[in-house]
Amino acid sequence: MTRSTLTSADAIAQLVRVAKAGGFNALLVQVRGRGDAYYRSTLEPRAAELAGRPDFDPLQQVITAAHAAGLQVHAWVAVNLVSSAATLPAARDHIVYRNPEWLMVPRALAAELRGVDVRSPEYLGRLARWTRARNTEVEGLYASPLHPGAAAHVAAVVKEMVTTYPLDGVHLDYVRFPGPDYDFSRSALQQFKQAVQPELSAEDRRRAASREPLDPFAYPNLFPERWEAFRRSRLTSLVMRVRTAVRAARPDAIVSAAVIPDAEEAFNARLQDWRTWLDQSLIDVLCPMAYTTDARTFERQITLVRDYAGGHMVWAGIGAYRLSPADTVQFIAASRRLGTSGTALFSYDALVAPPHTLSTLTDLGRAAFGAGSH
Repeated sequence: MTRSTLTSADAIAQLVRVAKAGGFNALLVQVRGRGDAYYRSTLEPRAAELAGRPDFDPLQQVITAAHAAGLQVHAWVAVNLVSSAATLPAARDHIVYRNPEWLMVPRALAAELRGVDVRSPEYLGRLARWTRARNTEVEGLYASPLHPGAAAHVAAVVKEMVTTYPLDGVHLDYVRFPGPDYDFSRSALQQFKQAVQPELSAEDRRRAASREPLDPFAYPNLFPERWEAFRRSRLTSLVMRVRTAVRAARPDAIVSAAVIPDAEEAFNARLQDWRTWLDQSLIDVLCPMAYTTDARTFERQITLVRDYAGGHMVWAGIGAYRLSPADTVQFIAASRRLGTSGTALFSYDALVAPPHTLSTLTDLGRAAFGAGSH
């Protein structure tokens, strides 16, 4: 369920009641939406939607009610996506203001931003306007796993969350790049330069040094394969840090990740190497976002992921917001027939919104799961 359900105690009670009645067994609760907190945090600003209610703790209310009903609670965390570009955060201690150097920059804008003070309002303003104009291509402003500070912050946020609350799991979303032409921020380019220089021959170092004054992208341009590998590796390292933080506080908690279903597309277009995450056991559950409306495409995507995952758990991500309730039931049945470990429906909020009702979700769950749950 998205963070919009977490703004009311009544909505939370209703959510748990309906989920239980429908035979569901776990709630993935969006408690870090855009670099903000729908829980008690010392590291990130309280969500604007919770303003004026300092004693209201949505995550604790969900956990208390859900655990009493026998349901698991997994904290759904937007990892790299930290802000809308259309509406910037109100809180001045949000990371887009506190650490603008952490934000990813597209290659097309990087040269223009090189002459702008990263701490000036102009820097964030230009980045937000550029992103806003391309809102069908990129969801908002992303923090960069290439920046050590940004990676450390995410790990600290998750550590605080799992230390403070008795969570059953952490679900990672937006643990990817918005596209292959990110991140060309000054900080990212400097990180790459420092990382790659020791591996270069003397001739390659001389070549890069002579080209750099004329070409701000000299290192990525000269060593494109290393550049791609570097970005993927840093993202994988971030996943590893988050897993370590979870394991240290709650050894039995499940770490899951929402991923692009096509492994090659994830690897090349989003620099999301989820095959390595599985191979290195950095995550417990893979959740492919198979949000297609075509049943054959869905089965093909889930089959390919299941076959690669082997003994690892796979939760089939179903785009229920795009399907009729009857089709959603059919997709759940296909997922179970293909031998997945579970299904994750996106999202509760869409399934109970008009023209649907609360009974829509209850009936759907009963039709899909019968007396059991999955």
